[in-house]
Amino acid sequence: MGFGSFALAEERPNILFCLADDWGWPHAGAYGDPVVQTPNFDRLAKEGVLFENAFVSSPSCTPSRNALLTGRHFYQLGEGANLWSVLDANEPNFMFLLRAAGYAIGHHQKAWGPGNFRAGGYTEHPCGPEMEFSKFIEKRDGTAPFCFWLGTSDPHRGYKKGSGRKSGMDLSKIPVPKFFPDTEEIRSDIADYYFEVQRWDRKVGEAIKLLEASGQLENTIIVMTGDHGMPFPRCKGNLYDSGTRVPLAIRWGKEVSGGRVIKDCVSFIDLAPTFLASAEVAIPKVMTGESFLGSLKGNKAGWIEPERRSIVYGRERHTPSQASPSIEGYPSRALRQSDWLLIMNLKPDRWPAGVPEGASHPMDHFSDCDNSPSKSEIIALKDDPEGDQFYQWCFAKRPEFELYHTAIDPDQIQNLAGETQHQERLNQMVEELKDYLVRTGDPRLSKGPTPFDKTPYRGPTRR
Repeated sequence: MGFGSFALAEERPNILFCLADDWGWPHAGAYGDPVVQTPNFDRLAKEGVLFENAFVSSPSCTPSRNALLTGRHFYQLGEGANLWSVLDANEPNFMFLLRAAGYAIGHHQKAWGPGNFRAGGYTEHPCGPEMEFSKFIEKRDGTAPFCFWLGTSDPHRGYKKGSGRKSGMDLSKIPVPKFFPDTEEIRSDIADYYFEVQRWDRKVGEAIKLLEASGQLENTIIVMTGDHGMPFPRCKGNLYDSGTRVPLAIRWGKEVSGGRVIKDCVSFIDLAPTFLASAEVAIPKVMTGESFLGSLKGNKAGWIEPERRSIVYGRERHTPSQASPSIEGYPSRALRQSDWLLIMNLKPDRWPAGVPEGASHPMDHFSDCDNSPSKSEIIALKDDPEGDQFYQWCFAKRPEFELYHTAIDPDQIQNLAGETQHQERLNQMVEELKDYLVRTGDPRLSKGPTPFDKTPYRGPTRR
C-alpha cells in the first residue's frame, strides 16, 4: 500500500507519545541506573526496543520540541531555534498531518513550548486539544486511530528538597558525574530529580493500564523519552551527552519484536517521519529527519544502519543569559560519532552558561543553568584549589573546538582538541560537521544574517 492511501482505521496503529521535561540519559533502570526506579519504562524496553544512542536536536525545551514536531533541525526553524519562541505554522507538523489523515489527536500538560504559538500563525495549540488521557480515550471515535502527546512538567525544577532521601533512596549508590564534586548535597539533589523521574514513570504506567483495559495496547506504538538532559550544571543546555542524550524506548506489541537494544544514532527529527511512515502518511520532502521504521520493525539489534553511526545537533539561545541588555545566545554545533564527540563553539568569547552577573534574564547569573543546590555548591568552589576544576567545567568560557573520546571519557571532561596526535581526527570531524550544516542550510554557516540573536525572547526578562 502506498503512502498516498490510508489503511483502514483498525489497521493503522495508535500512537502514544510520552515526553518528560528535563529527563536525560541514562537515568532509568533499563540503562543500569542502580537507584532510580522506572518499571514502566523498563517494561517498554523489555517488550519493545531500547535505544542506546537517542539524541535531541537541541538541549532546550522549545527548539527540541519544535524539531520533534516538524522533523527538521532547530537551526532550520528561524526564531523557533530558541527557547520561549514560536513555531511557524508553515512548517510541517506531524500531529496535524496525522489528523488530516483521519487520526484523532490531543495532548496533556506540557507538549509544545514554551512560547507563543499564535505568533507563529497557529490558531490552536500545535498538538491539538488538551485533556486528560482518560477523557481523550473516553471521548474519541472508536473507529479512528489516535495520536496523543502525553506530557508532564517532571522532572523539571523546582524540587522539594530532600524528597528523594525521604522516599528511601540510598544516596550512597547514586552515580555522580565526574564534572560534579561528590558531595552529600549534590547526591541529595540528584535524588530529588530521581523522585520526579519516578513520578513521571508512574504517570506513563497509568496510561498503559488504560490502553490494556480498552483492548488497544497491542496496536498502539508507545514512545517514552525526555526532551533533553537533566536540569543541572553542564547538562541541560549543553552539547555533552549529559545535555543531549536521552532515554528512548518504543513498544509496538503487534509489529515490533521485543527485547532488543539498538545502538544506531537516532535524532528527535527522525521521530516525525517514523510516526508518519507507521501510519502510511506521506512524509513531506522538507523534513530533514529520516524514518527508522525499518529497523524498529526488523529483528536486528546493535548497530544496524551504517549511515546512523553519527549524528548532528546544536543550540542557539536558551535564555538571554549574556550581559544585559543583550539577548544573544551561545551558538554551538556538535558532531557525535559512536566513540567521539566534536563541539564547535561559534562564539567562544561568550559565556556558555551565561555571564556571572548582569544578564537580561531574571536569574541574573549563569542563567542558562537552572538555580539549584548543585549550582550553588559548584559556584562556591571557584578559586578553591581543590574544587575550581568543577567550576571551570560547568561555567567557564570554552575554546572554539572541543574533542572528546567518549569510549574512554564518557563524562567528556578531557578535551583533546589541542593535542597533536588528534589533529587529523579533529580536522576530519570539523570538515564533516561543516559540510553537513552547509548542506542542510544552517544560517550560521552562510554569509548572510542569522535569525537567532535578535529575535524576541517571549519569556520573562529583567526590566
